[in-house]
Amino acid sequence: MTLALALSLLAATPMRADSTRPVVAESTTTQVVMLGTGTPNADPDRSGPSVAVVVNGRAYLVDCGPGVVRRAAAAARNGIAALAAEKLGIVFITHLHSDHTLGLPDLLLTPWVLERSAPLEVYGPVGVRTMTDHVLAAWAEDIRVRNEGLEPEKSDGWQVHTHEIQPGVVYQDSNVKVTAIPVQHANWRRAYGYRFETKDRVIVISGDTRPTEALVEACNACDILVHEVYSSERVKTRPVEWQRYHADAHTSTAELAALATRARPRLLVLYHQLFWGTDDAGLVNEVRRGYEGAVVSGRDLEVYR
Repeated sequence: MTLALALSLLAATPMRADSTRPVVAESTTTQVVMLGTGTPNADPDRSGPSVAVVVNGRAYLVDCGPGVVRRAAAAARNGIAALAAEKLGIVFITHLHSDHTLGLPDLLLTPWVLERSAPLEVYGPVGVRTMTDHVLAAWAEDIRVRNEGLEPEKSDGWQVHTHEIQPGVVYQDSNVKVTAIPVQHANWRRAYGYRFETKDRVIVISGDTRPTEALVEACNACDILVHEVYSSERVKTRPVEWQRYHADAHTSTAELAALATRARPRLLVLYHQLFWGTDDAGLVNEVRRGYEGAVVSGRDLEVYR
């Protein structure tokens, strides 16, 4: 192992934001918080896909899978105050698959009930506006009763500002510039990864995708590349029809090793992992067969800087 790799691995050691760790002061360094690393599989240890980029006390979410608000609350309880429920105000959605969006009603309504006063800002592909409109329609009676009843908080926090995006820069403020990267995910006509540029970090989050050259270009020696993955070895145990689907929709460990070699991130973080009988260490070992850089397999509530 080279000295440079050893130092990268030391820096990559995650802080796990769970109740076994003491509360810590919020970092001034940009943080990447794995709120959910799961897939459609009902793994009780992995909530649905969601990653938070935390900058200067504000959290920018990518995707909102099942369990997103409670996972954020767990991170807040352990020192990442920006992830308190009432502060969850913006999300960038990669694509409209259910496992990436089932937490949208939760993200829209629960923080409002807990006194978020401003509308939720939602950025995503064409179709996300219809989705948010249907969420509001489905919970219209809940919203009416809360607004007309005895609950003292009467605000616009239940509302949503929806932004249907195209590739390119989609958002910018004093903390961050966010660029949507078109990726290829089976039959989805519009799916995106996102590049976050902050004062001290460049972070790229893949969303669901087969190997996509645009992500290599977007990373280009970025600080952290968060990328989905499935086991090259274990996929061989899947039915042929599923093997065909996964090859079209997702990225194998062997493919990711080749992609990361060209992208050159300081740290590669695996998420949305499809294990099929292997484990985190097994996936990392598969990637390391073709990649010499620092790589970890992310778990819910781990924090990277």
